[in-house]
Amino acid sequence: MTIFRVIMSFLLLLLPQIASAQFDDFLKEIDKLSLPGAKTLGDDKIISGLKEALTVGTENTVKLTGNPDGFLKNEAIRILLPEELQSMDKALRLAGFGPQVDELVVSMNRAAEQAAPLAKPIFKDAVANMSFDDAKKILNGKDTAATDYFQGKTRDQLAIAFKPEVEKTMSQVGVTKQYKDLVGQYTTLPFVTVPAFNLDDYVVGKSLDGLFLILGEEEKKIRTNPTARVTDLLKDVFGK
Repeated sequence: MTIFRVIMSFLLLLLPQIASAQFDDFLKEIDKLSLPGAKTLGDDKIISGLKEALTVGTENTVKLTGNPDGFLKNEAIRILLPEELQSMDKALRLAGFGPQVDELVVSMNRAAEQAAPLAKPIFKDAVANMSFDDAKKILNGKDTAATDYFQGKTRDQLAIAFKPEVEKTMSQVGVTKQYKDLVGQYTTLPFVTVPAFNLDDYVVGKSLDGLFLILGEEEKKIRTNPTARVTDLLKDVFGK
């Protein structure tokens, strides 16, 4: 017996003028309201709503990151020189090579922007292969539960897809040459050493970090902002 039924039963027992038949009929109506699924969405609708939300969220993410300045002009995901090279950054700027360092940063972000659209089919496959149990956990999870799911399911695959694109783009826009030139300039300064560093792997990793950060923001919007639920199905599933 539900708590609601117990309370209503107690209240009705205080009203002796209500006939027994009326009392039983009333309790039947109360039971209908508390039946599992009486006011819940069906399983098919839940998983359809989750998949639609993930499709909308991932498409928005790719659009936001996969265009010119998608990374460069977004302070939250802009790719800067790594911490391991910060001393080189400062020394080169003091030596008058600030514009060259800035150009290197621009080129790294351009590589990330070029690679971002490669995520779309990988995200799409992850959505298509999602189980009902996965969907339920995501729906009932925290504000970034879907993003966490994608991190676990797709990050390794995305890294494999991104790396050749990043390497190609960085070569085309001159990142590799710029980096080597700056390292050469840096090593001419006294008392400095350059740590061994794979710039391609760094840009791939930061590209994925940025991608998932934006995806998390898009997911939060769908969960918490009614205006971000752009279809009737999203309104139905997340509105409840």
